[in-house]
Parts: sequence; structure tokens; C-alpha cells
Amino acid sequence: MALFSRLYSHVMQWARHKYASYWLALVSFTESSCFIVPPDVMLAPMTLAKPNKAWFYASLTTISSVAGGLLGYLIGSFAFQFVEPWIQSFGYSQAYELAQIWFSDYGFWAIFMAGFTPIPYKIFTIASGVIGMALLPFIIGSTIGRGLRFFLVAGLMYWGGSRLEAKLHTWIDRIGWATVIVLVMGYIIFV
Repeated sequence: MALFSRLYSHVMQWARHKYASYWLALVSFTESSCFIVPPDVMLAPMTLAKPNKAWFYASLTTISSVAGGLLGYLIGSFAFQFVEPWIQSFGYSQAYELAQIWFSDYGFWAIFMAGFTPIPYKIFTIASGVIGMALLPFIIGSTIGRGLRFFLVAGLMYWGGSRLEAKLHTWIDRIGWATVIVLVMGYIIFV
């Protein structure tokens, strides 16, 4: 079934759209405080579609994500009682509790790791505001962590270029279905 290859073709068309940069900035901003979809999902195909703009896209994603992280910080500082039910309903309660423990133990390094890894960054931005983490280390850790992640993604796509795009198009259905199988198996095993 060619489900993923059709979706991949649509994503590559959207990545070449004249407003794609604006959507990338919006997704990057909102993902850092409330949205579920990570910006890598847009950054990678956009960089593949226009490799000459790889570093611009990585910079845009980093700046927008850190700005969104500041919104998350403000939400944690001033409006946590309004977002706490959402954290619970999306199943992020354990991640939030872990974030609080990490902040009390590691501070700067916690936000740096949350920015770089696939850990839900939004949980850490909100938790940092709740516990009152100093703003300057928050901004520095976020900028370094998010920047490393997004420049790594853009760099890999830039390096792979049109060869990688062609290979992905050939293998995308297999990769997509394998990912679905792994996620289902993980769900069955761990839930």
C-alpha cells in the first residue's frame, strides 16, 4: 500500500510552497508551548526541497522554538492552573513530574537536554516557569539545545540532498509501515 509515499509527495509539495517558511515558524513556536507536532517534520522536507536554504530554515526553527519556549515559561509562571488539566488529559503528567525533578537536580542541563532530545520540550518550558528557573540560563540552554537539534536535522538533509530525497521516496512506505509496527508493539508491550 503506497499510503506513505503519497503523503511524502504531498509534504514535499507543501515544503516548496511560498509560505512554507511562515508555517515552519508557526509550528516551531507553538510546539514549544502547546502543539504536539515537532518542527522536524517540516524542517526535514523543506531542507530537502531547498537545500540552499538549510541554514536559514534551521535558524528560523531555532529562533521560533526558543520564542515559543518563552511563552511556555510564561504559561508556567502565570497560568499553570489553566494548563494543568491539559497536561493530565494528554498523558504528560509523568513527564511533567520528571521535568520538575530534573530541574531541581540539573537546572540548565535539564532544559538543554529537553531542547535537544525528543522529550516533550513544551513540558520542560512550562515546568521551568512553574519552578521559577532563572530566565538567562533557560534562554541559553534552550537556544543551544534546540539549535544543535535543528542544525543537525538541516545538516543531514543538506548533506543527503537530492540523492536522499530520491532514496526516501523509494523507501518511505517501508519505513512508514515499520514505524507503525514498532509503535504498536511498543504500545502493547509498555501499556
